[in-house]
Amino acid sequence: MKIVSDSHIPYLSVDRVPGVTLMRRDIITRNDVRDADALLVRTRTQCNAHLLEGSAVKFVGSATIGTDHIDLDYCRHAGITVANAPGCNAPAVAQWVLSVIGHWMQHNGISSPESLTLGIVGVGHVGSIVARWARQLGFNVLLNDPPRAAQDNDNEHFVALGELLAGSDIITFHTPLTRQGQWPTWHLCDAGFLQQAQRCRLLMNAARGAVCHTQALLQWHGDLAIDCWEGEPEISRELLGRVVAGTPHIAGYSLEGKQRGTHMVQAALARHFGLNIPPISIAAPALGAEKVSLQAIMQSYDPMADTATLRAALAAACDQAAARAAFEALRNHYDLRHEVAGV
Repeated sequence: MKIVSDSHIPYLSVDRVPGVTLMRRDIITRNDVRDADALLVRTRTQCNAHLLEGSAVKFVGSATIGTDHIDLDYCRHAGITVANAPGCNAPAVAQWVLSVIGHWMQHNGISSPESLTLGIVGVGHVGSIVARWARQLGFNVLLNDPPRAAQDNDNEHFVALGELLAGSDIITFHTPLTRQGQWPTWHLCDAGFLQQAQRCRLLMNAARGAVCHTQALLQWHGDLAIDCWEGEPEISRELLGRVVAGTPHIAGYSLEGKQRGTHMVQAALARHFGLNIPPISIAAPALGAEKVSLQAIMQSYDPMADTATLRAALAAACDQAAARAAFEALRNHYDLRHEVAGV
């Protein structure tokens, strides 16, 4: 059998997965997958009819938490099984969020988490860990997640979005990107949203870029921290100049998170085709450290260093094409960090 894979998926090798061909370039084409049985990707490969129609592909695996880049309706109608890796990098994203908050507090002379209310919009894999750790650290926490709130069997206390906006000093997004349905999140954070967030001093997006409307952010006067950018890899340089922390979509780029993601997709691939693929050993717990301190989180990862690197890379880019390439290069060649070990 033939398996075509993005070569930037860590821990996936020709020795571990039989029949895999690694695409050592950024774009996987129709010709690449025409005779492939399976396709393994990251978020940059758009898996839709344009790529897959007429191919032999019967399995698409994405070593990522989301499926925004996969046309699920097309795959379902075409008989293509889709697998992803939900929650694989959740502890790393939570590490990014709380390290950014810690550095922001330090810069602003805020010593006590107890004086701050953290509003979390989207309480899935990532948001749940952010909430758990934030409560341990002493933050007041407000949660907004309409789909979860609509479930009768959930023990969390959720508040309406308006209440969260009115009561939060810090707001962080951890939603999927949806354009339809009862609770769409595309441009959820727009001018009207920000107008209601009068108390908010720091707004953070480590979810999906288009959850926040770039022009609305540029008009806002509070502090911003962004890892996921609207329109990436072509991001707003003006917005990058405004943020207190800005990183190239690497919040979830921990060594352990990448191990989990590849392991989950390999396991799904093995089940689908009846393959014998050796599992990847992962040392860190799936739900992150049981107990953390703000000092331990900040020592485990410094988002300010990644911010400086991104700014320098884009400042050196001579045009938009070079800026796009620089952004992608920082993602593709990122030096994976370890998740916070806990205390």
